[in-house]
Amino acid sequence: MRGKALEAVDSAGVVVRQDGAKTVVELFGDWTVETIGASDGALRRVEETTAPGDIVIDLTRLGRIDTAGAFIIGRVTRRCGEPDGDFHFIGDHPTARRLIEEVRARTTVCADEPPSTFGFGKALGRIGAGLEAMFSEILDTLGFLGRTMMTGFSSLFVPSRLRLTPTIWAMEEVGVNAMPIIATLSFFIGAVVAYMGANLLQGLGFSVFTVELVGIAVLREFGVLITAIMLAGRSDSAFTAQIGAMKMQQEVDAMRVLGLDPFEVLVLPRVIACTLMAPLLTFGAMIAGIFGGMLVAWSAQDISPSLFITRFHEQLDWSHFLVGMSKAPVFGLVVAIIGCRQGMQVGGDVESLGRRVTASVVQSIFAVIVLEALFAMLYLELGI
Repeated sequence: MRGKALEAVDSAGVVVRQDGAKTVVELFGDWTVETIGASDGALRRVEETTAPGDIVIDLTRLGRIDTAGAFIIGRVTRRCGEPDGDFHFIGDHPTARRLIEEVRARTTVCADEPPSTFGFGKALGRIGAGLEAMFSEILDTLGFLGRTMMTGFSSLFVPSRLRLTPTIWAMEEVGVNAMPIIATLSFFIGAVVAYMGANLLQGLGFSVFTVELVGIAVLREFGVLITAIMLAGRSDSAFTAQIGAMKMQQEVDAMRVLGLDPFEVLVLPRVIACTLMAPLLTFGAMIAGIFGGMLVAWSAQDISPSLFITRFHEQLDWSHFLVGMSKAPVFGLVVAIIGCRQGMQVGGDVESLGRRVTASVVQSIFAVIVLEALFAMLYLELGI
């Protein structure tokens, strides 16, 4: 009996009566989340049949009330899409009036809008937002490049500000440690190009032109392109993760407190290393790609290595090599700038670090492809 008495709760009840032109809604019992279920239907019928201005709430017999009860009571004089109606009360209650008004001010009775279907307007909105974000990223990256260049020029006049140890370390990470994977990929790219030439040219009786195909493709395009993409995927992500981790641990802020410029300590060494090592990696990629094409030409088309090298030397001039090498430092600079900038934008959580690493790789590869297309059009117009 004692336990049953402790659990007893007065159920919420409602009586609706007419008083002239007004509809009086008399509430009794406790209006809490445990008790309001049975009375919700009666209040909804009042909402459907009575104008908000004709409803009067009688609080004389109201017991306890919480926010759930206050919400459904306050809902009686509210309609979705219309201004909330005035609340008319009779009777006294220590907390009900204030609680109902507070809940009305902070809630809505409109149902959640269903997810909009994909339409022309939404598509234009997404395209516009994407273009705005893209141009904002381009402007921020150009600003970051400008600040890095100013830091580099100032280091030329004050050589003691140039951090040689971090620069040499970054050159080892970017160049020496990346050479095996870049050479391997270029070897297979050269082999694939040679196989394509064998299938296409052998049937026409021009299999010997595989030498020119491999040489031009590797020297002008694939050597530098594979190098840049590997720098974007390997070194660029490492730059972002390294600088981003320091940002998360507030080490970059500590540098500023100590009077150190993060651009001198973190950004400039990585940019110099990537810009200087990109041509060397490109040269190694070219050698590996030509070697792969030569082996395939030897095995699939009986073009001996001596004939391959002789024809390569006779038919191809230095312009193809110089075209490829001229792109390498530009690609290295762009990749390093994007990676370091994204690292400096990392917030204080791991999720931000993951987003920035992904963005740095995607933006770097995108920039490399766009620049490759621009270089191709430029050299085409110059006749090189």
